[in-house]
Amino acid sequence: MGWVLSREPTPVCNPLCRFFRCRKMLAPGRFALDIHRDPPWCNWVNSACIGYRCPFASCAQVKLLPDGKCGVFVKRRTIDKEPEEVLPRVGLTERSKKRLEDLGL
Repeated sequence: MGWVLSREPTPVCNPLCRFFRCRKMLAPGRFALDIHRDPPWCNWVNSACIGYRCPFASCAQVKLLPDGKCGVFVKRRTIDKEPEEVLPRVGLTERSKKRLEDLGL
């Protein structure tokens, strides 16, 4: 699964995305990633950046998933839960039962 270089977020994380961050520091204030080269270059290993597969890759939006997909493009799945059984209220006074009914519990 490859990635396409783009300034905008893409379904697979890439080093030219505006939210991509390289956390590898070469010196104080100097990161290893050079995005001005083609392809983006990692000065730490002196090779092309491998993108999301690098252990120092991160996302400014905290959307980088472990498989390299961008969380901006992933839709959340919801699971419908069955209604829980209502247990009889034991040991409550009539006044307490009425208050709970008024609250919808």
